Amino acid sequence: MTNRLKMQPRKHEGTKRLVGLVFAVAFVSLGSVARADGQDLSVMPIARDGQVVVSFELSEGLTEDVRDAIQSGLPTTFSYELELRRSTATWFDRTIAAVTMTATVRFDNLTRRYQMSRTLDGRVEDARPTEDQDAVRRWMTRFEHVPLSTTSALEADGEYYVRVRAHTQPRNTWFFWPWGHDWVLGRAKFTFIP
Repeated sequence: MTNRLKMQPRKHEGTKRLVGLVFAVAFVSLGSVARADGQDLSVMPIARDGQVVVSFELSEGLTEDVRDAIQSGLPTTFSYELELRRSTATWFDRTIAAVTMTATVRFDNLTRRYQMSRTLDGRVEDARPTEDQDAVRRWMTRFEHVPLSTTSALEADGEYYVRVRAHTQPRNTWFFWPWGHDWVLGRAKFTFIP
């Protein structure tokens, strides 16, 4: 007679996995909607003339601390990651297109002028000098009609959303940036109707 061991599943193993999965989902979900006090990133996508373009604005982006850093001559960059996404029934939403927009400013103490530049996916889109602090604020925080995708990548009557994440650079621990974790998240939904 041979001894056969009967393997019995552990009673709590499935429950532990389920609880772990729930905590992982909760952690990811909380991280994706975190926004710092006083910061708001408004997003407005538009699909027309064969293009999906996005306008967005970061409110209260240039706090007193950020203005002081700029006035010290420290090159300051705000990076915005734009994603066109579609919700799916599976775990992760599908990314249709993504671009990165950056706005950089550096104050020259000798000329008392600001040198500003903007890049889209690493390509310089615009660069100009100014002496106006209000122009610097608009340059760093307000964007209009940033091209994100062609509408040929979209399905008719499909539900989509645009997510914009804002980051700051440099990220020094001694310097207080205006939002926690160095980023702010904005999002807007739309239905594509050709």
